[in-house]
Amino acid sequence: MKNCSETKHPNYEKHITRINKVTGQLNGIKKMIEERRYCPEIITQLKAVSSACKSLEIIMLQKHLESCVMEAFHSKDKNIQDEKIKELTDLYKR
Repeated sequence: MKNCSETKHPNYEKHITRINKVTGQLNGIKKMIEERRYCPEIITQLKAVSSACKSLEIIMLQKHLESCVMEAFHSKDKNIQDEKIKELTDLYKR
């Protein structure tokens, strides 16, 4: 059971704008590097991208826990529950 049921699987479409913003920031960083801008300016922008990605990661993790993981634990199926625990553990080992 890798995925949630269709009714429980979260919709992340509203976060596409955030991803587009990060993409724009990365393109800006690329331009800064090409222009040989001052290192701390580039690092500041890299930290902003990193922070934006981390924020999106937290949102997605929370939604995954609230939907897919919660569904697995409500199923009372020990195998499905163990799979979700392993899935999350493996995710954070990467």
